[in-house]
Amino acid sequence: MHKGSCLCGAVTFEVEGKLGEGEACHCVQCRKWTGHYLASTEVKRSALTVRGAENLKWCRSSEKVRRGFCSECGSPLFFDPVDREKHDWLGISLGAFDTPTETRMALHIFVAEKGDYYDITDGLPQNQY
Repeated sequence: MHKGSCLCGAVTFEVEGKLGEGEACHCVQCRKWTGHYLASTEVKRSALTVRGAENLKWCRSSEKVRRGFCSECGSPLFFDPVDREKHDWLGISLGAFDTPTETRMALHIFVAEKGDYYDITDGLPQNQY
């Protein structure tokens, strides 16, 4: 069981089972949402339990995705593809976990949109989009 929360604790969550590998998204939307880039893991929807869901606010950031964050403290928590028939998963910010994640970063995506103020030097695969 993996547990996590937002900064203020108004939203908590648990994920049953193993987490997927980590992914760093450097797209403009993720950079603006988090203030840097989004490090997240994908989990099956059925493995996630959320408490304090009334404190979640959702932003439809594109036709394909909505982003969930705490309405109290603003912590970015969930990346949710809206076409649930095609996607049985959602993304969770790795930094929101309270317990050890027991996972590692696997790749970088949307590096063509990364900020100019940092370099990616960890040797992981880099997808332009």
